Amino acid sequence: MEHIRSLCVYCGSSDRGPAAHREAAHAFGLELARHGVRLVFGGGRVGVMGALADAVLEGGGTVTGIIPDFLMRHEVGHQGVTQLEVVSTMHERKARMAELSDGFVVLPGGLGTLEELFEIVTWKQLGLHTKPIVVVNSAGYWDGLRATMDGIVAAGYARPENAQLAVFVDDVDQVFPTLAELPEGEGKLAAERL
Repeated sequence: MEHIRSLCVYCGSSDRGPAAHREAAHAFGLELARHGVRLVFGGGRVGVMGALADAVLEGGGTVTGIIPDFLMRHEVGHQGVTQLEVVSTMHERKARMAELSDGFVVLPGGLGTLEELFEIVTWKQLGLHTKPIVVVNSAGYWDGLRATMDGIVAAGYARPENAQLAVFVDDVDQVFPTLAELPEGEGKLAAERL
């Protein structure tokens, strides 16, 4: 799995979600550090996002946060990360996160997490990247999303192979074994076409 040197992780920035989600993020953060894989994330220090970044740092890993200047206070920008890039817009944030990453992992989150997932899956569908995407379905959190995606395929709005653009796993301990089995992406993002 030498081709995975950094992973972009999309997840919630709220502390209001179940504690189990933050615990899973903490466990995954320690795994990232143990594997020597850099975390690329949205730059916040609260919620699932903060638990993840703190665990990578606790494990001696490297963390790069990307956050728009207008969200620095709203999401409480994480000043303790290895590198914190402050950008101008949400689009610049998402493009930069994608550019710096060799793959994507989705943990529980809200509307912003869904938006990031659908955007990166759409970019893959359009051939803008070939990087792996893994969705962690902790305690069935993303069951409704999986059903929605299957429904889109069943209705004919997406091809059956599009349902495989993102791979679902049940727990964070399945992420690295799954990444090892997935085809190696080219590692490039067609940023000029975004």
